[in-house]
Amino acid sequence: MNDAQKHALLKVAKDTIEAVITSKRLGKAGSLPPNIAKIEADDPELAAHCGCFVTLKNGDQLRGCIGQFIADKPLVNMVVEMAKASATGDPRFLDDPITPDELPNLDIEISVLSPLKKTADPLSLRLGIDGIYIKKGYLSGCFLPQVAEETGWTKEEFLSYCCSHKAGLALDAWKDPKTEVFLFTAEVFGSAFKDI
Repeated sequence: MNDAQKHALLKVAKDTIEAVITSKRLGKAGSLPPNIAKIEADDPELAAHCGCFVTLKNGDQLRGCIGQFIADKPLVNMVVEMAKASATGDPRFLDDPITPDELPNLDIEISVLSPLKKTADPLSLRLGIDGIYIKKGYLSGCFLPQVAEETGWTKEEFLSYCCSHKAGLALDAWKDPKTEVFLFTAEVFGSAFKDI
């Protein structure tokens, strides 16, 4: 993805976050704002169907992170949906929502995801390159690739903390043959809210 495409997605995310936090309308129900519709029509890569996460931080403090692995709509639309969800729907912050005064201090990070690939060898993951999605029955959790770099965890810690902290499974559930472990990569980029 080139710099112009990244900037376009960051601008769409910023506009969406600003609209939902300040209660501006996003356009007619069921339709995209005109600038988003134009981006989708003009750029096949931004119209491609791929999953994404939108992460919001205020300094080092996480303020929202929501994503979806499977895309049922173009990437630019996914960014709108995930930006809105990250800004207002992350269950960890429902009691402490982002305020309009906080907007200038936010950093936006977008992770555009590759398709999930199931692995029989979870320790084959490449720290800082591969993210993980772990699933057993109805329980599941994931870590984006950058979590390994931010925490300094080993492969075993990365897998174990995803099982216990994100999926609600036992620490060593990733070793169980009944647990499915998927790997994915992400193209990660971001900017300060005020710089977009």
